[in-house]
Amino acid sequence: MKVTVVGAGNVGATCANVIAHNDFAKEVILLDIKDGVAEGKALDIWETSPINYFSTKTIGVTNDYSRTADSDVVVITSGLPRKPGMSRDDLISTNAGIVKSVTQNVLEHSPDTILVIVSNPLDVMTYCAYLTAQIDPKRVFGMAGILDTARYRAFLADAIDCSPKDIQAVLMGGHGDTMVPLPRYTTVSGIPVTELIDEAKLDAIVDRTKSGGGEIVNLLGTSAWYAPGAAAAQMVETMVKDERRIFPCCAWLQGEYGLSDLYLGVPVKLGRNGIEEIIQLQLNDSEMAMLNQSAEHVREVMGILDKMELVS
Repeated sequence: MKVTVVGAGNVGATCANVIAHNDFAKEVILLDIKDGVAEGKALDIWETSPINYFSTKTIGVTNDYSRTADSDVVVITSGLPRKPGMSRDDLISTNAGIVKSVTQNVLEHSPDTILVIVSNPLDVMTYCAYLTAQIDPKRVFGMAGILDTARYRAFLADAIDCSPKDIQAVLMGGHGDTMVPLPRYTTVSGIPVTELIDEAKLDAIVDRTKSGGGEIVNLLGTSAWYAPGAAAAQMVETMVKDERRIFPCCAWLQGEYGLSDLYLGVPVKLGRNGIEEIIQLQLNDSEMAMLNQSAEHVREVMGILDKMELVS
């Protein structure tokens, strides 16, 4: 199996590193537009193979998409972070142009690949890739829910003083302040989380999860990369191995949850063909209201891209 990661920044390089260390692919191509960056990071990863006992070959290339040919999965992390003075519209315009170009180049050499989008703003960049690709949306989806759920579970593990391995949770909606954590679907070794933590603490953890990315930015002065990179790598692994695991992903909805023509975070079954199934939970009225609110926010941002007419 061949995997390509486009963008050798912190997130992309971390993703490639985790994929290589987990040793489930034959090779990982790391591509970037900056001379030598992808080559250097890929070489550095490969030099850890005798230490960490993996055989996945990591190869770095500068803007040479021919080296990505016949990739089974492509992870797109390319894009610029929002800078001081840059409006949301500016960020969307800049990164949409990048994601469009990357998508076109990738599909020229790997027309049957699966695209996993990590670029921000996540929901609208996934939409941009889909409009550009014009392929089955089950092969174009975004990484957000796995990252957000991981933060939620990590915070819960601290509060309950237990291993994060035992915590299972579902989180839906857009990637940002309107995400929808679902305590009713959160368990610790099968025990409802509400039996292990009081409501006030749980509400605080939910609020912290919603601003989890901002917390990292405030601490580091830049966005996170270890958790996002690992989350994208986990998506790739379950597809390459055809494990059919159920994860929250940014998926194209066509009537599910009463929503259509929209990319939104929902639980899906991931396998060799990409999204094998969208799981429809029986949400209560309150949960459905939060999901609809999140959907409206995402639809507004998607509308900004539509008005720009950058992608057709």
